[in-house]
Amino acid sequence: MVFTRSSLLGIIACPGAEKISGEIISGLKSIYLKYYKKTADSLVSRYGYSREDVVKKINFVNELTSVKGGRIKDVDKYRPPAYRIPTKFTYFANGEVKSEINSSIRNMDIFIIQDPANHYPMDINENGKPVSMSVNDHLMMLFTTIDAVIGAGAHSVTVVVPLYPYSRQHKKKGREALTASWFGRTCEQMGVSKIITLDIHCKAIEMTFKSLHLENLHASFQIIKELSELTDLENDDLVVVSPDTGAIDRNKYFAGALKRPLAMIYKERDYSKVSSDAKQNNITNMRLLGDVDGKTVFMADDMLGTGGTLIKAMAMLKEHGAKKIICAVSLPLFTGDAVNSFEEAYQKGLFDRIIGTNAVFHTENVLDREWFVSASISELFARTISRIHHGNSLSSLLDNTKIITRHLGPS
Repeated sequence: MVFTRSSLLGIIACPGAEKISGEIISGLKSIYLKYYKKTADSLVSRYGYSREDVVKKINFVNELTSVKGGRIKDVDKYRPPAYRIPTKFTYFANGEVKSEINSSIRNMDIFIIQDPANHYPMDINENGKPVSMSVNDHLMMLFTTIDAVIGAGAHSVTVVVPLYPYSRQHKKKGREALTASWFGRTCEQMGVSKIITLDIHCKAIEMTFKSLHLENLHASFQIIKELSELTDLENDDLVVVSPDTGAIDRNKYFAGALKRPLAMIYKERDYSKVSSDAKQNNITNMRLLGDVDGKTVFMADDMLGTGGTLIKAMAMLKEHGAKKIICAVSLPLFTGDAVNSFEEAYQKGLFDRIIGTNAVFHTENVLDREWFVSASISELFARTISRIHHGNSLSSLLDNTKIITRHLGPS
């Protein structure tokens, strides 16, 4: 990490992504402060300068090379980078949107953070009239921001979407659009160099790009960390269950990491039906492959929408004698009436906890539920952004095996 490079890193939070952006910025400041102190101590020891002189020299170099220019007070004190780029967003009455960058970003590496799943009302125009934005509204706001950033002379543009939009539209079953690849290719054509996302629904999506790099992060460590607070991971009664064939690789990974047996639920669906809520799903038949009688069940999936299939799977596992059920979802959307459906299922004793990440914004209506546990992926994204900006390897962040092994301890 180079101190003079940190002033060239900028974060733009699109409407709806302010909370996670603030947490990521806090993570970046913590990373920078830790490295700053470590380097300052090393320089004091190696060159024999006083700590005050070392701090002044670091600040001198930073100010000399800063793209912002201008004089800064307190030259003998640590000054963390601001990171946040002031940006004004406008939502017009006819549904059009506009993004304006309010400071110089020339030659900076800009990371635009967007939460396309945030459907909660937002006072974008700051006029006391909140509006709820659809996924498509969020994407248009993202595109206008990308265009504004490129037009302002940024050195590089990276899109940070913890939830990759339209990721379930990744393969053709007929005359339909491959919207998942279209989103990425649109970003690529606009000049975006990278997309950072979390547990993308289909890995094949990244194969549709020519020059754009997709960094697909995983929340497995954060989930296991929270799971260890809910149950004994060394208990022989723990079994990992894949909720369907599509989630088998994910749950196989957890089973291997936890060194526990793997079971699976096989589902038959009627794809002519579209799930509208938890009670109206398209599952026609379910079968359990494995044993859960008297066991603590852990199930993991990437995305939770209306939740109907998951609730049906929970009920089936209870019928087969499961003692305790804990689920983990990287992207907890809770669309439609899902929150009330899970509250009802919880009161019936169908499950114990759902671990969800903060990749999708939610209010207290979800966060304060007794059955919901929030796992933060903000630090993971902060480390990824820092390493990309400084040109460092992402290998240890893309594969959580080693950190999970250290967390679990020797077998």
